Amino acid sequence: VGMVLQESAGAPSPPAAAGGVGDAAAEVQLSRLRWAVLLLFSSYSLCNAFQWIQYGSISNVFMRFYDVSAFAIDWLSMSYMLIYIPLLFPVAWLLDKRGLRLIALAGSALNAVGAWVKLGSLKPHLFPVTVLGQVICGLAQVFILGMPSRIASVWFGSHEVSTACSIAVFGNQLGIAAGFLVPPVLIPNVEDVEKLAYHISIMFFMIAGVASALFFLVIIVFKEKPPNPPSLAQALMQSRPTAEYSYVQSILHLLRNANFLLLMVTYGLNVGCFYSLSTLLNRMVIHHYPGEEVNAGRIGLTIILSGMVGALISGIWLDKTKTYKQTTLVVYIMSLVGMIVYTFTLDLGHLWVVFVTAGLLGFFMTGYLPLGFEFAAELTYPESEGTSSGLLNVSAQIFGIAFTIGQGQIMDRFGTKAGNLLLCSVLFLGTVMTAFIKADLRRQQANLENE
Repeated sequence: VGMVLQESAGAPSPPAAAGGVGDAAAEVQLSRLRWAVLLLFSSYSLCNAFQWIQYGSISNVFMRFYDVSAFAIDWLSMSYMLIYIPLLFPVAWLLDKRGLRLIALAGSALNAVGAWVKLGSLKPHLFPVTVLGQVICGLAQVFILGMPSRIASVWFGSHEVSTACSIAVFGNQLGIAAGFLVPPVLIPNVEDVEKLAYHISIMFFMIAGVASALFFLVIIVFKEKPPNPPSLAQALMQSRPTAEYSYVQSILHLLRNANFLLLMVTYGLNVGCFYSLSTLLNRMVIHHYPGEEVNAGRIGLTIILSGMVGALISGIWLDKTKTYKQTTLVVYIMSLVGMIVYTFTLDLGHLWVVFVTAGLLGFFMTGYLPLGFEFAAELTYPESEGTSSGLLNVSAQIFGIAFTIGQGQIMDRFGTKAGNLLLCSVLFLGTVMTAFIKADLRRQQANLENE
């Protein structure tokens, strides 16, 4: 580039030579608003994820209230995955053409609308209304899932980008954790339908209120991008003429990138297993430990909380070491080990054992989520992070639906152990494929070359 840009929190960089990156970005500087933007995104992502799992975490209660099958309740969870697949590309295109703010507004608005629609489904015959509300929330999720790595890149410096991505993914995980913990506490397994409707209404009202407040905060706080680019790689991206960028070309570049394609499949296998496990957890635990709905929720909470610790540690570790391939492979192997241990200890009759093994599994399996996003951003720079993470998510949703249906059917016919062994074999395949990904760290290279 023929110039040096300083990358520091406060010091402005010297004026750039004509024709350099500086024409597009006079200086690289971090904005104080970045943490507010990140926190707000994490919060409405949390609210959306809560709505994904709020039915599944007490599936037996909702089955009785609406008088529907277990498969119908599973579809309330799978609807999120199904909606994401066809809508990813239009939304990723919008993200590239119209920017972060519009996507944030759409995601938080749809999330609030879906929550209010569910309030119209408080009678046993109104199951279709709750399905409609869930579909609207599933639409909101399309505007949420691909954002973490884009927010991290646009708002954060190169020394904190992986940590920021981890925190952005955190919100979604915390929402799933709350979705496991809160519904069993708020909605007791009572026979009286009127009482049940009252308890369900409390949960739906709380969510609608929170989702609406977050939408108004997004209108006020969420900005398109900081006044100055936060990193050298971002300065280079912003200096590129828009005419140079083609969305279709970007997707074609990604689909020709062998390392990214391998990562896309392995990410889908791992996260698809996580989706299936989360959706069917209540059924698994209650099968072996009847009447333990609240503890089933707490086991789900344990999986997510330990995974959040894993995600944060892996984000900080990546920022310090930049060992993307090695870290991803180790975490994948440990996810497989955790799944095997969980499978063979679930039916021992000791709930505390299930808590321990679920915590071990969650630490690695959920800790893998931001690793996949960040590794993809490195392998595919300078392509849009929204597109790369979107493709990862599509892979996860497709595998998630397949595994949830497959594991559910196997559990019904052959028991929970057979269903969990399906996930073990899938994670083994993913581990082997991860070993073949080459660490082609292009974003890191761009930062080093331009310092």
